Amino acid sequence: MSQDKAVITCALTGVLTNPAQHPVPVTPEQMAASAKEAFDAGASIMHVHFRRQEDGLGHLPSWDPEVCAEIVDAIRDRCPGVIINQSTGVIGEDIDGPSAVMRRIRPEMAACNAGTLNYLKTRRNGDWAWPPMVFDNPVEKVQRFLDVMKETNSVPEFECFDVGIVRSVGLYVENGMAERPDVNFVMGVASGMPADPRLLELLLDYIAHDMTWQVTAIGREDIWPLHRRTAELGGNLRTGVEDTFYLPNGDKTSGNGALIEAMATIAREAGREIASPDEARALLHIVG
Repeated sequence: MSQDKAVITCALTGVLTNPAQHPVPVTPEQMAASAKEAFDAGASIMHVHFRRQEDGLGHLPSWDPEVCAEIVDAIRDRCPGVIINQSTGVIGEDIDGPSAVMRRIRPEMAACNAGTLNYLKTRRNGDWAWPPMVFDNPVEKVQRFLDVMKETNSVPEFECFDVGIVRSVGLYVENGMAERPDVNFVMGVASGMPADPRLLELLLDYIAHDMTWQVTAIGREDIWPLHRRTAELGGNLRTGVEDTFYLPNGDKTSGNGALIEAMATIAREAGREIASPDEARALLHIVG
């Protein structure tokens, strides 16, 4: 299998985006239909957040294992062979919710937030966009997540919001907490790493050569040069309405399918072919 294959992940819906304002799927039927569009366009992995299903509460997260299982079953039914990558991010020490969901749906991959970040953003007038918050991911919490991922045979995808967090992943490997991890450079959060292609080339010096890696680029149409550089440098690719609502030409997207189509085009223009789900499993060392 050619190492020129690019694995594409679709970030289906995100954490808190309001479906009354943006084209984010919420119900099992909506999630499956959106996943199918992305799957047909080349995405072999679906990064999944789960939402409340009650009327008017679709902007809020859910950790109800049965709700989550219904959503994942619908996605798997519409997208045969697709890889599920479960979000696990929570604030605070209690990880019972995401742990229960992992044990119920048995995702082949799971996001593991690799370090703590002051999660900040300001409005144009300088006011905070939301109250300043700490996205807390101390080592003990990371270890508990890794324990559940090992139990459920889920490959950890280490989400790294800052350079120090990237370097921490190497320390986790040295300490024996993780083996051959997948690294996700999350770029574009206002208080984290900027979505700057120049920074990407430096980041690759701070991970081991045998680590697989991808980029999550958060922003508007200005993120697409970063995706293009990721493709050129051999990284795996991710986009979706969790990360952006804008296509490379600046138009607002109709949903996930159009974003994945744009990403697949960028990959091919960089000389990369698109990995099938089975090829993605081999590249990312997913077994089971």
